[in-house]
Amino acid sequence: MTVPRVLVTGGGRGIGRAIALRFAKEGSRVVVAARSSPELDAVTAEIEKVGGKGRASQMNVREHGSVEAAVWRAIEFLDGSIDVLVNNAGVFDVKPFDKLDVATWKRHMEVNLDGPFYVTLESLDALRQSGRAHIFNVASQAAKQPFPGNVAYCASKYGLRGFSEALRLDLAKEGMRVSTVYPGQTDTSIFDKVAGTWDRAKMNKPEDVAEVIWKAWTSPRDTNVDDLEVPKRG
Repeated sequence: MTVPRVLVTGGGRGIGRAIALRFAKEGSRVVVAARSSPELDAVTAEIEKVGGKGRASQMNVREHGSVEAAVWRAIEFLDGSIDVLVNNAGVFDVKPFDKLDVATWKRHMEVNLDGPFYVTLESLDALRQSGRAHIFNVASQAAKQPFPGNVAYCASKYGLRGFSEALRLDLAKEGMRVSTVYPGQTDTSIFDKVAGTWDRAKMNKPEDVAEVIWKAWTSPRDTNVDDLEVPKRG
């Protein structure tokens, strides 16, 4: 199997970092994109340390111009072709509807839904150069069931699920695979600033999500990888 060329958004920490390192361990060329340059530089160094080739590409997924420039830099590093695109950048906050403000709603929609659209759109020509391109949209269990205090988050992730399912139909004729990933609660820094009591010891680890994505990428082309669940630990 050819070593894939990979672009991961939200790649500076958590699930994105774990995905980048999982592919890097197989010798992949990996571009990690996120807003924070210091985090990206650290992950890029880790990619090189475990046997991959890394490049940081600073990106704000809420801004189309930023995405366009960052994807262009990524494609240049990946020699014109993307085999694996992981739309992982996301935000999460808990706010009951009567406390939900317009800014929080817009932030969820712009990061969790507009971002994957912008990144996929700008990556499309490079994905077409692959011959076995695979797009992973990291959603959530909140894309399939509602949770209290999660109106903005659930709406954005339900939207991402719909985006994935429709995109799959449009790109199937070109031989591209599109997977929607449904992690449950995962122990990342996203919970550091979220109100509430969270038993993080019982959560999945970012590496669990990364392994599900790696296995889907390496699966035979006739395997159904449309919807990917992340097994619970224990």
